[in-house]
Amino acid sequence: MYTVIEIFLQTLATTLPVFAMVFIGLGLRKLGWIDAAFVNTASALVFKATLPTLIFLSILRADLDTAFNPKLLAFFALATAGSFAMVWAWAVWRVSRSDRGVYVQGAFRGNCGIVGLALAASLYGDYGLSAGGILLGLVIICYNILSVVVLLTYQSDQKLRWGKILVDIARNPLILSVLVSVPFAWWEVSFPEWVMTSGDYFASLTLPLALLCIGATVSLSSIRKESGPAMGASIFKMVTLPALCTLAAWAVGFEGRELGLMFLYFASPTAAASFVMVKALGGNARMAANIVAITTLLASVTVTLGVFVLQSAGLI
Repeated sequence: MYTVIEIFLQTLATTLPVFAMVFIGLGLRKLGWIDAAFVNTASALVFKATLPTLIFLSILRADLDTAFNPKLLAFFALATAGSFAMVWAWAVWRVSRSDRGVYVQGAFRGNCGIVGLALAASLYGDYGLSAGGILLGLVIICYNILSVVVLLTYQSDQKLRWGKILVDIARNPLILSVLVSVPFAWWEVSFPEWVMTSGDYFASLTLPLALLCIGATVSLSSIRKESGPAMGASIFKMVTLPALCTLAAWAVGFEGRELGLMFLYFASPTAAASFVMVKALGGNARMAANIVAITTLLASVTVTLGVFVLQSAGLI
């Protein structure tokens, strides 16, 4: 039987390495050792190449009977839709019309592809990577569709183009890596050892590089200048929704690794892609950037406390 202190130290051992890389990225940007050009290039490399490779190899080695869980996928989709509806209803009541779309997207769209997956790998190893990779395919579809809908609802000068949205989703490298890897894993296709080793070297760049880039994009000065509704959206994202969704998951029977994986995805800070989408559609980009920055900083505390509470209760 572990003591409370032992459980807390185990929790720190899981979460601190992930968030340490984020803060190192913040520090390196302050020192001028990495700049915007590095962040743009490295982020593109991660998104287009190293992360898809990591997901492919993780699912290729997975036991699909364990990693592919339709019940978990269905619950996560329903919980995401419910969270989206709840935040939107709150925003209609409490947030000015011009900022509602940015508020809603920032409050429900998590950075599961980097932070969530990194935490899952840290806590559950190969299972976290394989099951998390499969779940990530669903996450990308849900987040992109719902984000576009709510943002364009409040951008009267923009039109909703479902054809372009569906094409962008279909061409997403992360979704493609999931779709391609599942048949290979199902048929137990094997590759030469040198191919797998080279792939592992390349994929190992993903999480440290991506986490450094996240830290390097956090702007403390922007937070100090103007936070406004960004703080409310951040509290929704990092406290309210993870608590409610995880409680609902436990109530319907999820426990252990499944419950832990969903908590880490629900509790991930707001995705940097939310800022990119807001800027492209002419929304309040400063508010979107503030939400990303605040939730990223909060995550080091809220995720650690959440994992600690769940482990102390024996639920994960």
